[in-house]
Amino acid sequence: AVPLYLSEMAPPKSRGAICSGFELCTGMGVMLAQVTNYATDKIKGGWGWRISLAMAALPASILTIGAIFIPETPNSLIQRNSDHLKAKMMLQRIRGTDDVQAELDDLIKASEVSKTITHNPFRKIMQKKYRPQLVMAIVLPFFQQMTGISAIIFYAPVLFRTIGFGESASLMSAVATGVVGSVATFISMLIVDKHGRRVLLLIGGIQMLISHVVVGGILAAELKDHGGMSKGYCIVVLVLICFYVAGYWCSWGPLGWLIPSEIFPLEIRSAGQSISVAVRFLFIFILAQTSLSMLCHFKSGIFFFFGGWVAVMSGLVYLFLPETKGIPMEQMEKVWREHWFWKRFTGEE
Repeated sequence: AVPLYLSEMAPPKSRGAICSGFELCTGMGVMLAQVTNYATDKIKGGWGWRISLAMAALPASILTIGAIFIPETPNSLIQRNSDHLKAKMMLQRIRGTDDVQAELDDLIKASEVSKTITHNPFRKIMQKKYRPQLVMAIVLPFFQQMTGISAIIFYAPVLFRTIGFGESASLMSAVATGVVGSVATFISMLIVDKHGRRVLLLIGGIQMLISHVVVGGILAAELKDHGGMSKGYCIVVLVLICFYVAGYWCSWGPLGWLIPSEIFPLEIRSAGQSISVAVRFLFIFILAQTSLSMLCHFKSGIFFFFGGWVAVMSGLVYLFLPETKGIPMEQMEKVWREHWFWKRFTGEE
């Protein structure tokens, strides 16, 4: 719900940066979790992991309390309560100007259209004219996980121990990747509304593909059956993993949440976002359960496996994903009508 909420509240010209802030905070949370694991690893008597786990209650409490104070979006005020005056006041407040009538009219029109829909939104999204949005709701979160990021986040300490780092050095290396990810996400926030979504996805894909291929090649050539490599190669692998993490968090990390949150018309927005989130967490679960076994059986091959998926998804982005920067959510359907492939679907009523 958070990316969708931010997309509805953000002005079109800075929607990418504001929504990417969600992923920045997520990345910083991952980094702080890794720092916590590193710090509590020194605690003896079996209390380290217990303290680390218990500390997760603090951000969860802040999140729960903070949710009480956030306002409704203008879309929600119009859709649920038909309160146009309150929606206009909210728009004026979040836009910082009184000149919001044109945007308000777009929101009212979108709400009126959505209220004429009698079908369940999950049935509605199956119609041919919504095929582009449905496909993106499925393939974007799927590809986001097939970059291999979950395997890196969950099992980075295991990977670093395998190639030769000690216990503490492995945890510190995981912290380093968290720092790199946070910095990369911040950079993405600065440039996503200037250069667009497609450019970042393609550059990030190339960056991740290079990392996967080179790391896989080094491990295939240098990693022995019992594990361990020379210190020089360990450092090279760490640098390449950081290069990969930077590529992910500058592109597919934030944009994998941003794009699904901005492409759905109001009448199918709840269904589309639900499908997107469900697909994402389904594959997070699957990869969390299988990545360690894949790492043990595939060894260096796991990097070529994920690298292959990165190559495929980059090609599909180039061919089938239109640019969405700066376009109001209520006018987003025009990007599908003008796309060389998807325009054949969007003409059906």
